[in-house]
Amino acid sequence: MQYRSPRERLLASSRGSGARHELFAFAALPFGSAGDCCSNGSAGRVIRREATMKSPLSVQRQMKYRLLPALTALPFAAVLLLPATASVATAATLEEELNDIQERLLSGFASHELSSNGRGEPGAKPTDYFPRGSDGCPTNLSSNIKVNQNCLNLSDPDLQGRGQAQNEPSIAADPNQPNHIIASYNDYRRGDGTCGVSYSLDKGRNWNDSSVPNNFTRGGAAYLNTPREYWQASGDTSVAWDSKGNAYLSCQVFKRGPVTTTDPDRASGFFVFRSTQNFGASFNFPGRPVFETGFQRSFLPLEDKQFMTVDNNGSACPSSQTTANPGSTCTPFQDRIYVTWTEFAPTGTAFIYESYSADYGEHFSPRHLVSANSPLCPNVYGISPANTCNENQFSQPFVGPDGVLYVIFNNYNNAETNNGGPDNRNQILVARSVDGGNSFSSLVKVADFYDLPDCATYQQGHDFGRACVPEKNATANSIFRATNYASGAVNPANPAQVVVAFGSYINQHSKESNGCMPTGTSPATGQNLFTGVKMPGACNNDILLSVSKDGGNTFTGTAGIAADPRVLTTSTTDSGQATTDQFWQWIAFNKNGKLAISYYDRQYGDDEATGYSDVSLSGTGDANGTKFAVLRVTSASMPFPTQFPEGGGSAGGTFWGDYAGLTAVDNAYPIWSDTRSPELFA
Repeated sequence: MQYRSPRERLLASSRGSGARHELFAFAALPFGSAGDCCSNGSAGRVIRREATMKSPLSVQRQMKYRLLPALTALPFAAVLLLPATASVATAATLEEELNDIQERLLSGFASHELSSNGRGEPGAKPTDYFPRGSDGCPTNLSSNIKVNQNCLNLSDPDLQGRGQAQNEPSIAADPNQPNHIIASYNDYRRGDGTCGVSYSLDKGRNWNDSSVPNNFTRGGAAYLNTPREYWQASGDTSVAWDSKGNAYLSCQVFKRGPVTTTDPDRASGFFVFRSTQNFGASFNFPGRPVFETGFQRSFLPLEDKQFMTVDNNGSACPSSQTTANPGSTCTPFQDRIYVTWTEFAPTGTAFIYESYSADYGEHFSPRHLVSANSPLCPNVYGISPANTCNENQFSQPFVGPDGVLYVIFNNYNNAETNNGGPDNRNQILVARSVDGGNSFSSLVKVADFYDLPDCATYQQGHDFGRACVPEKNATANSIFRATNYASGAVNPANPAQVVVAFGSYINQHSKESNGCMPTGTSPATGQNLFTGVKMPGACNNDILLSVSKDGGNTFTGTAGIAADPRVLTTSTTDSGQATTDQFWQWIAFNKNGKLAISYYDRQYGDDEATGYSDVSLSGTGDANGTKFAVLRVTSASMPFPTQFPEGGGSAGGTFWGDYAGLTAVDNAYPIWSDTRSPELFA
């Protein structure tokens, strides 16, 4: 059968977490070759000792937790929508405007923020306001450093997460002064989602919060000739540095329209803010538009899931050179800013677009189509001409030391989606640009992957329409939206080496021989089905690698027998990872060409059975990316998120973000959304 709209699937993956307060956590970790990733013997002993720790189940029953952002990139949280009232009952909802495949692909942030379905259950207000302790403000958990410095607000039970959460983090270190680090995230402190930022001037040891001036941007003809456009919510952030020490923030903004407010506007767009020689402490105002729909009464077109990178290579080519020379040691496009995103159109499509700035974020180019036509896309869902790659999501731009721009993304037009059989794989594609983002090459296949399983099927009907990471137990608490995506990087010491990491539910540790078999998609949700989802030792998600040694022309993930995810190289090589879930990875090279991959990890203690999680880092100095050492990053296991609750009997929350982050100039700095700190008021 055909999948439901990829847009729907992607949207499902970015909703909010539950009753715990979300904070960002961070850790600074040296890494190098596989042998020295974990630094020394004492680190290894600590990891062994922590691996035996049991998750605090009694604490789980007795108290709520808030999320502590670790020094890792955090996905932003979703915004709660008010139920429709009689006066606006005729307004179309987002679900009514999206087709099935679009609904599947819509990002979690946009899905949760714009959906007309309220997720919380109204409950009694807290009656005990006696503080538990004093850790509601800046605090660290052992070696894990809290990034966001705010105190915890007290939210009503049906609004858990609102006024509290931070998630979907992004992180970047200044390539010339790596002691300067900036992090961004979805920030719910004001009740609604906004673009949050924190910065550090001492390699992440201490952090300060910034205030992003994104309440309104300039209006004009696109907004009925009003001088200002006030935005109701924002998030889905990313951050980057240029070669001159300026930091940049990309921020998605939107209006909800008459289903939840009296304002008829449903505009959306992306803006970039520059921190000029101020390390992320302040930003220019107003933000500069990358792309915006202008005033509109329908949700579609909806601009979603943007990501930004900057060509911050230190060696610029002579001004006479106007195209990148693959494999060279200079770039013709130094400090060019690239932003890519998905547009969900009224026609039912979800194309990937790109825009760039050549003047430090003051102006952006007209958009350029990235997901062009290709024979790799035979299933067009009856919408477009044959071989149109029209259903995509989760794009990421990144640049090599030679100035070549790469854009990777998930694609859902592969042949298997149209054959009605049990094989439910999708594919990752890449496009390249050698002229600074003005045009793109033919699409190249990176690899196939298998997305995470349908949540409702395996988690007692919870989080309908989304995929998740079910725990291996009769409980159904791990119900936060999750999806597999690709993240890529180019080796700064070898421009020909392009490495792409991605999650896959079918892999060398999870396949038919141990009881995990694809069985098509759910007729109700379009999400993937498998045998062995709740069976210990059967299905489990791995972080796989596909590597190009020729500048992105070919990848190991498409070479003969290695094209099957069942045999593709995995970066999750610890023995405990062979039977447990790893998800939400990010990838980075340091300046010397050492590779690091961070991800959420359930190999420790009883994480796999309880739905708890940790964060790990895989590091290697192997040019082929085949020998990894694995380091536990979190100092203790994190309970499943409880913010943005669904109710209905599950203790879990529905939105923990869509991704995490990592940066590495000298050391590796992973960032994640952490759930260990208890709420101040029970």
